[in-house]
Amino acid sequence: MLTRDPKYRAFPQDTMFVVPPRGKASPEIDELWMQEALRAAQRALEAGEVPVGAVVVHGGKIVGRGYNRNLSDSDPTAHAEVVALREAGAAIGNHRLGDCELFATIEPCAMCAGALVHSRIRRLVYGADDPKAGAVHSVMRVLNHPGVNHHMEVRGGVLAGRCAELLQEFFRARRGR
Repeated sequence: MLTRDPKYRAFPQDTMFVVPPRGKASPEIDELWMQEALRAAQRALEAGEVPVGAVVVHGGKIVGRGYNRNLSDSDPTAHAEVVALREAGAAIGNHRLGDCELFATIEPCAMCAGALVHSRIRRLVYGADDPKAGAVHSVMRVLNHPGVNHHMEVRGGVLAGRCAELLQEFFRARRGR
């Protein structure tokens, strides 16, 4: 059963839901959170940014939400994942997010994967693979690298078609096709 929780309202016009935490992750719950990440990606698209979105979940609640804001913030580090991690750290009051999960619409890049390692995220769930810059498995392996001291559970491919289509639409429009 979903309930509204106004405490975790990252964007005033968005509806925020609380899902009762479960012992184990389920595909249905992963898809629910990915839909929230897709809503954030839609915000990026509306702002003229590359449509990538991310949410951080703690105890069945969204505590961080982000979308790409590189252009609007003139900030090369304002990727969706980093923005969501910053918001989650502020909401929880700690830079360590070991009890949190991050849901992103695309496989994180090296910068974002490094931020996930440093924040000690427990679990990453992402949508589409990124064959040009993915740092989970596509181009390089930053997450769960044998030389890194923090390892996390990773699940890819959640709503991958929808996540990829949003990006493809954006780049087709930019190329004028």
